[in-house]
Amino acid sequence: MDLAGLISAARGDQAVDRLLENARVVNVYSGEVESRHVALYDGYIVGFGEYEARERVDMGNRFLVPGFIDAHVHIESSMTGVPGFVRAVLPRGTTSVIADPHEIANVMGVKGIEYMINEGQRMPMNLFFALPSCVPATDMETSGARLDAEALAPFLSNPQVPALGEMMNFPGVIHYDPQVIKKIKMAAEAGKTIDGHCPGLSGKALNAYLAAGIASDHECVSAEEAREKLSAGMYIMIREGTGAKNLDDLLPMVTPRNAHRVMWCTDDRHPQEICHEGHIDGILRRAIHAGLDPVTAIQMATLNPARYFNLPRIGAIAPGMRADMVVVSDLTRPVSEQVYAGGVLAAENGEMHPHIEIPGPAYCPSAMHVDLEHLDFQIPARGQRARVIEIIPDQIVTRQKFLPIKQKNGLTLADTTNDILKIAVVERHHKTGNIGKGFVTGIGIKKGAMASSVAHDSHNIVVVGVNDEDMRTAVEHVVTMQGGLCVVCDRSVKAELALPIAGLMSTESIDTVRQQADRLNDAAGAMGCRLPNPFMTLSFLALPVIPELKITDKGLFDVDKFAHVPLFVD
Repeated sequence: MDLAGLISAARGDQAVDRLLENARVVNVYSGEVESRHVALYDGYIVGFGEYEARERVDMGNRFLVPGFIDAHVHIESSMTGVPGFVRAVLPRGTTSVIADPHEIANVMGVKGIEYMINEGQRMPMNLFFALPSCVPATDMETSGARLDAEALAPFLSNPQVPALGEMMNFPGVIHYDPQVIKKIKMAAEAGKTIDGHCPGLSGKALNAYLAAGIASDHECVSAEEAREKLSAGMYIMIREGTGAKNLDDLLPMVTPRNAHRVMWCTDDRHPQEICHEGHIDGILRRAIHAGLDPVTAIQMATLNPARYFNLPRIGAIAPGMRADMVVVSDLTRPVSEQVYAGGVLAAENGEMHPHIEIPGPAYCPSAMHVDLEHLDFQIPARGQRARVIEIIPDQIVTRQKFLPIKQKNGLTLADTTNDILKIAVVERHHKTGNIGKGFVTGIGIKKGAMASSVAHDSHNIVVVGVNDEDMRTAVEHVVTMQGGLCVVCDRSVKAELALPIAGLMSTESIDTVRQQADRLNDAAGAMGCRLPNPFMTLSFLALPVIPELKITDKGLFDVDKFAHVPLFVD
C-alpha cells in the first residue's frame, strides 16, 4: 500500500486512477443511499466528489455497494480448487471470504492449511482463513492428521488468519478440556476472533461456552435459538448452504436494533447451487424478497462481518477502504453487473473480465494411501438381524433400524427387494487396511455401486452397493483418480468426477464440476436411486457426530451412545 500516495490523491494533489461518476452509493455506515462520484487510487477509495482522474467511468446512476463477504465457508464443499471457486463467486459479487479449511486439514494437516493460504495469496480477491480448531473432529474414525495448539500456533501471525475456526467440540469447552482451552487461549492472546459451532446449546451450558470467549454461531435452526444466543452476546451467522438452509427460519429474528450483530454465510454450498442460485448475492435476493430492508441486508453482507473479524479496510465504500465494490441496477433484486476487486474491474455480467489472470491450481500431493490388496467387502453372517442405517430424506441425521439380513453360504448379501444395501468406509490416509462394514436403507439402487472420497469429517472413502465386485471397482477407481466420486455398474464406470486436490477438489471449473456432478446423479438415478443428491447424503453417513447411526472405518457408530456398536443384534 502506497500510504503517502493515497493521502496525496485524497487531498487532490495528484490525479486519481479512476473516477466512478454518477453512482448511487450504498453507505453501510449511515444506512443511506447517496449520489456521489467515487475516486479510486492504487486499489483503494480515496474520496468522494470531483477529482482529476486518468480515467472517468459513468455509472449511469446505478447503485454501488461494497463487495460481499461470506462470513463462514468451506471452499472444499464447492468441489473445485481455489482458482475455480474464485472464478465462480467473484463475478457474483463476493470479494472476500473467511474460509475454514477444516476439510483439507483433516486430510493433509498443516500442509493442507498451507496449501489453501498459498492459493489464496495468488487470487484477485480477499481470501482469509479461520484456523481449523477440531482436527480430528472425533477419535471414532481415522483422519489424516491431528492438529494440536502447537501445530496451529505458527499461523496466528499470518494476516490472512483473522480467527480460530468453528469450535465444534462444545462439550470440550464446557467441561474445560485442557487441549481445547489451550487453543482458545492461544487464539485470544493473539487477538483473533473465535468462531463458534454449538447447535441447540442453551441455558447454563451456553453460558459456559460463551464464558470461554467464543463469539459467534452459524448453527441456529430456529428464531428462538438465535434470539437466545444473540441476547447472550453472540454474533449470529445466518446460513443458507446446500445441506443446511436456515434463512427462512431465522429471518424473523432480524430487527433494525439487532441487525448489526447478524451476518450471512454459506458454510457448504455445492456447485449446482452456486451455478443456479448464486453465492452471497443469491442469499441477498432471497432475504430482500422475503421483506428484509435492502440496505440492512447489504450491511449484513459487508460491514458486519468485516467488523466481527476485525478487517479494517474492507466492508464499506469510504476513504481508505479497499475498492471492492459491486455495481447493481436494482437494490430490491441485486444482480452483479460489474465487480471491482482492489479497484480493478474484475468481472462483468457474471463473467471474469478477460484481462484478469487467475492461475491454475497449484500441485497437491496424492492423498490416496489405500491398501487395495486386502480390499474385502464380505460380511460373514453372525446373526439373523442387523443394525441398519436408515436415511431420512433431505436430512443428514439418520435412524437406526433392526432388520433381517439376506444370507447365502454363511455370507450376507444386499437385498434390493427391501432396499437394504451394503455400505463400507475404507481408510485412505495411512494404509491401515481398516474397513468399516454395514448396511443402509433409503438409497434405492437396484444394481451397481457408488463411491466417494468426500466423507465428512475425516474423508475416508465411503462406498455403497449391491454387490462386492462393483463396490471394489468403485473404490479402486476413486483411488486411480487420486480421489473423487464415481458410479459403477457391472464393473464398468458409468460416471465420474475426479477430485485430485486432497480427494476433495477438482482442478476444473465449477461449470465443468457441475456438469460432471449432474451426470453422476443421472447415472445413480438410472440404477434406481431415489435421492436427489445421493453423494451429499453419502458424504454424511460417515460423520459420527450427527445422530443416530453412522459408520466409520472403525465400524458402526451409535451417536447417542457415542460408541461403536456390533453390526448384528441376534
